[in-house]
Order: sequence, then C-alpha cells, then structure tokens
Amino acid sequence: MTTEPEHSLEIERTYDVDAGTPLPDWALLPGVAVVGAPEPRELDAHYLDTADGSLGRARVALRRRSGGPDEGWHIKRVTPEGKAESRWPLDDSDPDHIVVPSAIAAALAEIATPPFAPLARIRNARTAYALLDTSGGLLAEFVDDRVTATDVRRGVDRSWREWELELGPAAPADAEARDALFDAADQLVRAAGGEVSTSGSKLERALGL
Repeated sequence: MTTEPEHSLEIERTYDVDAGTPLPDWALLPGVAVVGAPEPRELDAHYLDTADGSLGRARVALRRRSGGPDEGWHIKRVTPEGKAESRWPLDDSDPDHIVVPSAIAAALAEIATPPFAPLARIRNARTAYALLDTSGGLLAEFVDDRVTATDVRRGVDRSWREWELELGPAAPADAEARDALFDAADQLVRAAGGEVSTSGSKLERALGL
C-alpha cells in the first residue's frame, strides 16, 4: 500500500426521504444542463474506532469501504468548510478481521492509539447521477442511498433512505453562490417530499446519535 493518500474536501448536503419519495427534477437546478444516466453502486463500509471512542470525540471517522469509484481506506474529518477526506487504496485484508495499515495508523497517531476495533458496518445500495453544466463540467453529484447499517458494539440494525448532493469541480467557487445553489436544491427536494437531514453523517445515524 502506498503511504501517500489522496486528499479532497467534500461540500455536500444530505436529505431525509421516505422509501417511496420520487426523485427531484434536477434539470430545474440552476446551472444544470444535463442530468446523467443512473449509475448503480453497491458500497460496503466497515468503520473502526478505539475502545474508548477517541476518533468519535475528535469528530474523525475511519472506514474501509469497498465498491464505487472511491473505494479504499478513508479518514474523514469535520471542518468548517466541509468534510476533509484522505484516501488510501483498498488493501486485501479480510473484512471479518480488519487490520488498520501502519500508514493510516500513523496518520491518526495524534488523536488515537491502536488497537482499532469494529464500530459499525454500513451497506448502501446507491444510485448516482452526474449533474453537468453546459460545458460538460460536473456541477454536482446527486446520490439516492438505501442504507442498511449495523451498530456492531450494540448489535443494533437500522435502515433508511437518504439523498446527498455533493458539489463538483464546476460548482461555484464563492460561498454565497454555493449557498444559493444549495438553497435552490433544498426547494426542489422539499417539493418532492424530502427535508434537509438533521444527522451529521451515516455513521452517526448508524450509532443512533
């Protein structure tokens, strides 16, 4: 495994919807010229933390996820600008006996000390749609998620459906224009029957937080 991760900043909004809520017409979102074809993805993520929850207290998530274009090991940190993510390639460890690679443990050393133990498992039947501008640039990606989650330490299963809208490289660069884009998205979602989520993440929801 390479020790140098890829870094990205996720600027997104999550929405709560019922199982039968119809999709919004994203062609009505300002700046969207083309709504891409649906792309199905099967995601399987294992989240880990120390026994005393060091990562959770620091608002950091550690996961090993298979499936989708960004599968791999992820460290996600909550920041004022969005969720900062570092990603390493997927290794060949046994999902039933996951061992955190040394490079990732080293990246977490300031806030947590091994061993890391299973915290939650989140399986997600995702359908993704690319929202493109007139130049073919990715304005945003919309995903329709049907989630099945297990709180491993409590033995509690939960399931729900949610939507996410994540800004892409062609999204507005300034905060005011981004806010306006999300405001317009919120209106489309509410018209379809959804609401802005009050949950901070899938992991928090899986743990009942």
